[in-house]
Amino acid sequence: MKVLLHVCCAPDATVAVKRLRQSGLEPILYFYNPNIEPIEEYEKRLEATKLLAEAWGLELIEDRSGYDEWKDSIKGLENLGERSKRCEACIAHRLKKTALKALSLGVEFFCTTLTTSPKKDSKYINSLGKKLELEFGVKFLEADFKKQDGFKQSVELSKALGLYRQNYCGCIYSLKEKQLRSGKDETVHRKIDGGSSQRL
Repeated sequence: MKVLLHVCCAPDATVAVKRLRQSGLEPILYFYNPNIEPIEEYEKRLEATKLLAEAWGLELIEDRSGYDEWKDSIKGLENLGERSKRCEACIAHRLKKTALKALSLGVEFFCTTLTTSPKKDSKYINSLGKKLELEFGVKFLEADFKKQDGFKQSVELSKALGLYRQNYCGCIYSLKEKQLRSGKDETVHRKIDGGSSQRL
């Protein structure tokens, strides 16, 4: 049985894929992350996901749409820090898009790799997934992939596979926060498939 697995990054996907397969499910990787900036970072994470898909014989769907929709979803929350309502809105947008994609593909289940990260609230993510299940009729697989040393295993597996591992969450705002913490402040540009170019 197949499950559409939203992939935030390849390292976090490693443990998710292994555990889903151990449960008798075959993941289809769904790379939908309009939040990732700049474009160079987006491409690095996508290439790592392609590498994982090739190494482990996984189907991969890349979706470059949704940048303006994502921006609308976090409007007014941009100045909030990481792990705030801004992040919840970002996760909600990507999870909703995953549920709709699963529905359009006729895939019975959907899930996300986001619970691999110790910085993500698995309780919130699972609660949101169940609400989307009720809304769209696609079953959400509750998980907390960070448990049982899941995050540690993801680090080890990504090293073994030579996967690129990022050092910030993904959006321009989390990058700016990281730069401010480290004393750096750089200008970042974004342009994906004709989408609007930004400067912050």
